Amino acid sequence: MIHSLPPEIQTVLCFFSPLFSAPVWRNVYTLSVGVILCIGKRTVTSALKVMGLKDEKHFENYHRVLNRAKWSARSGAKILLYLIVAVIPPNWPLIILVDETIERRKGNKIKTKGCYRDAVRSSHKKVVHCFGLKWISMMAVVPLPWAQRPWALPFLTVLAPSKNYDKTYNKRHKTTVDWTCQMIKQIRRWLPHHPIVLVGDGAYASVKLVRCCMGFSTPVSLVSRLRLDANLYDFPLPVEKGKRGPKPKKGNKQPTLSERLNDPSIVWNPITVKWYDGIYRTLEICSGISLWYTPKQHPVSANWVLVRDPKGQLRKEAFFTTDINATAKDILTRIILRWNVEVTFEELRAHLGLETQRQWSDLAIARTTPVLFGLYSAVVLMALKLIESNAMVIQNSAWYQKTEATFSDVIALVRRHIWRARNYTYSTFKPDLTNFHEFFLETLLDVACYAA
Repeated sequence: MIHSLPPEIQTVLCFFSPLFSAPVWRNVYTLSVGVILCIGKRTVTSALKVMGLKDEKHFENYHRVLNRAKWSARSGAKILLYLIVAVIPPNWPLIILVDETIERRKGNKIKTKGCYRDAVRSSHKKVVHCFGLKWISMMAVVPLPWAQRPWALPFLTVLAPSKNYDKTYNKRHKTTVDWTCQMIKQIRRWLPHHPIVLVGDGAYASVKLVRCCMGFSTPVSLVSRLRLDANLYDFPLPVEKGKRGPKPKKGNKQPTLSERLNDPSIVWNPITVKWYDGIYRTLEICSGISLWYTPKQHPVSANWVLVRDPKGQLRKEAFFTTDINATAKDILTRIILRWNVEVTFEELRAHLGLETQRQWSDLAIARTTPVLFGLYSAVVLMALKLIESNAMVIQNSAWYQKTEATFSDVIALVRRHIWRARNYTYSTFKPDLTNFHEFFLETLLDVACYAA
């Protein structure tokens, strides 16, 4: 089955073969292709059915890939990161987006689940909570030839157990910021000298995370939202020579950003940026560099920008970066890229069956979702190789016209080449005729009848 796939697809998948023993790798390969091809639930049995293995008596061997086999998901994330970095243009910085999502799951056997705010179903007026697993994912921003906006490709995803789980099993609870610090340290070990920009929403606006990013020999630049009531201070004045006592860590307290919004003496400068909706907007900004202080933490430098809409259509917000040399436009451009994370989360649910898996063992739960996240990036890498010799087909209809490819087009391109390689044979005597394998016809019927 391995040799029947297009070389562009084999090349991407085979980078991960060193993680597994030979017997396990054969099962991993089968499951990976099956997950790409199947529609609806992404369970092991669904992948086996679409691969024509519904009569496989030793089906438990495929389940053991997730719940028993020895392999490292972290090593797989390292390989995937290297593959993604290899396709990023040299003049494009490595921008890593970080965010969390809730995988809605229920069941007494799922130990690490918790009750969280459901960001998809909640609004400003109504907050909806749900039981599920919290995943923190890091994604690289990559420009692609079939779309104007860059895509967010996941490569490292970790499970953040709930507070109740850690309390029950007497483990130290790690917050979202704790996990992010641990993840960025791991990435810095993989890429010790590569310039990195880390972008997150307001949940990652933490002095602790800033100090972590700035503590490397090659610092990581953090970009995030900033609270309007953040404690900002002047830099301390130089200490007189010979003066005793501890040196001051900060200077005089500055007005808060919310106070600056109401200060008529503030000078607002116009700036034009490409906003979340892809439309260029003219906004007004004021910016500065201050010391940001949080109790029990050493103050850190923050290059901040305060933004308001002269038309009053957008909320007044503040953003910051640890890169002192970044301009206000740099900060806004990078923070706007964060929206690509939400697109990736939605595409994962719509086309790769996120939240449809049904594993119950701890190890399988910890592995399955990161594999689906990584498979999203692997499909994009396969498509990049395929379009070198094939055109990207964009599906349109009378009621929906689009000029750019979406992930549905990308995965359709990969599926089309897998089906053709596995199930078409061409006669040398009658080249105009195409013979179909009986299995191919049966698979088409199954997909058509059981598609969800």
